[in-house]
Amino acid sequence: MHTDTTAMTTVAAEGLGPVEELAFARVLLDSVKAGRRSATLRMYRPAPTLAFGARDRFLPGFAAAIEAARDHGFTPALRSLGGRAAAYHQGSLVIDHIEPSDSFITNTNARFTGFGLDYVEVLRGIGVDARLGEIPGEYCPGEHSVNVAGRIKAIGTAQRVISGAWLFSSSVVVEDPDPIRAVLTDVEAALGVDWDPATGGSISEIHPEVTTDTVAEAFAAYYASADPQSPQSPTAEEVAELAGYVDKHVL
Repeated sequence: MHTDTTAMTTVAAEGLGPVEELAFARVLLDSVKAGRRSATLRMYRPAPTLAFGARDRFLPGFAAAIEAARDHGFTPALRSLGGRAAAYHQGSLVIDHIEPSDSFITNTNARFTGFGLDYVEVLRGIGVDARLGEIPGEYCPGEHSVNVAGRIKAIGTAQRVISGAWLFSSSVVVEDPDPIRAVLTDVEAALGVDWDPATGGSISEIHPEVTTDTVAEAFAAYYASADPQSPQSPTAEEVAELAGYVDKHVL
């Protein structure tokens, strides 16, 4: 997938907690839809977060899963992008890519495939044995996941499409696999979801030389105009709108 990054701005917001991070992505989506921003990219190192999908709420063990996440030091939050429970932390990279669009609920599958194939090439460019496709037994399963050596889920992707814009969000787990596997083991057990814990780790388990900084630099190069080290700040209007979305993600 070749996106037009010539007018893309890069945004960061300092001091946001896990719930606010998810809410801020929604604020940026609104800003792009309204024309207050052009195509926008946000890459950040997240605090430990257990992002539950909407369907997880209806499982009998949902309350226990929330407590399991907290017991492991992960903030539980509800995401609005589909999928099931997923975990990420400081050894991860979250990428929120937002663009205006004249179409509504079209090209969503092509976007998943296009970005998935591109992300595989980004990781291969830094020596990672990256492959596109779901691993049997993976957490938050998806046919457009990116895995390492067919063994570990490395990138999960999701998107939200509204009239006038779309948000494509990706989480890349690069380092420190043990907390990811531990929290997912207890959360999935509480939810009653069968999965293979071997699929929940990080890129570093197979490629210990790869760091989160290395991956961030590779994705910054892919998004040619992105500069995650010197981002623009959120506008006062965006900060004011943030509170209106926080409650949608709090658990």
